[in-house]
Amino acid sequence: MKPFEAPAPLTWHVSSYTGAQGNCVEVAEGLSILVRDTKNREHGHLTFDPHEWSSLLNTLLR
Repeated sequence: MKPFEAPAPLTWHVSSYTGAQGNCVEVAEGLSILVRDTKNREHGHLTFDPHEWSSLLNTLLR
């Protein structure tokens, strides 16, 4: 039996572009892409698979 290996800790990245109000999101990448509100981290995060994340970004950038 192989010993359990905990996943690597997530590294959250904040957007380099933030409005005057400081409204932005943080993103962490691993097997899935996690997105959370910088000001409300305690509310949890959204999880996207790579295809969903790519589709979301393409839609937002139109």
